[in-house]
Amino acid sequence: MATEVLFTLGARGSPLALAQAHEARRRLALAHGWDEARVAIAVIRTSGDMIQDRPLAEAGGKGLFTKEIDAALLGGRIDFAVHSAKDLPTALPDGVAIAGFLPREDPRDAFVSAVADSIAGLPHGASLGAASLRRQAQARRLRPDLRVELLRGNVETRLRKAESGAIDATLLAMAGLKRLGLAERARGALGLDDFLPAVGQAAIALAARADDRRTRDVLAAIDDAATTTALAAERAFLAELDGSCRTPIAGHARFEDGRLSFRGQVLREDGSESFDIASAGAPADAARLGAEAGRDLLARLPAGVLAAH
Repeated sequence: MATEVLFTLGARGSPLALAQAHEARRRLALAHGWDEARVAIAVIRTSGDMIQDRPLAEAGGKGLFTKEIDAALLGGRIDFAVHSAKDLPTALPDGVAIAGFLPREDPRDAFVSAVADSIAGLPHGASLGAASLRRQAQARRLRPDLRVELLRGNVETRLRKAESGAIDATLLAMAGLKRLGLAERARGALGLDDFLPAVGQAAIALAARADDRRTRDVLAAIDDAATTTALAAERAFLAELDGSCRTPIAGHARFEDGRLSFRGQVLREDGSESFDIASAGAPADAARLGAEAGRDLLARLPAGVLAAH
């Protein structure tokens, strides 16, 4: 007899998105003592998956990875969704709410290359491919001589291009490599001082309908409190800057001796300047901490640094 499906989760169809969906399903089944088959996975193709020839900023920004999934959620075709937290827009659509986060993986960026062990070791004028403006700007800040270019595609595609010599190096999320069992393909992880990650990097977000108490109660069992607290600070920081894909913005919160430590950064696209802020406070004040950091940094940014939306 077929197992009754209790919930349907929606996710993108990339190998990494599916790995994250399977992790969420495994944790949910374990928490509630279910057979994993009781949670079905629905693959939803998003606009962001279909656009590969230009920066997402030129096509509409972060919501390109979530809008079709949001529509399926609001239309009742799925009960909840699994997203890479860094892909979530600053403001969610009416009726959609974050229902929690899974425990965060390694938040650092990974360096992949067939010609060097580090960014510093790349030859003069080497090519470096990256999908995000943040990584591009941070790489240019360290190495203005590099030929930094857009490199879209899934993790395997980008790994292959760097390892085959089609480009000299690329930067990827270490969390994604670890979740796919590909961590050994990285030459190393980049330090947080030079490469502060994107807001939400390495965290998996769970989204549900705001009024669906049944699903949100079920998901609460797998919400990781530490990650949720850190993301409250990071997303509040991003909201104050009205951050999108159009401006290189980084932000990361972590626990240190029982306090929440936050660092934020805005860069010029060409990497010529970066503007940083750091703060710390009680975990209970996470959202306020992030928002204040955003307002403080915004107040001292020169005109023209934040791209028009």
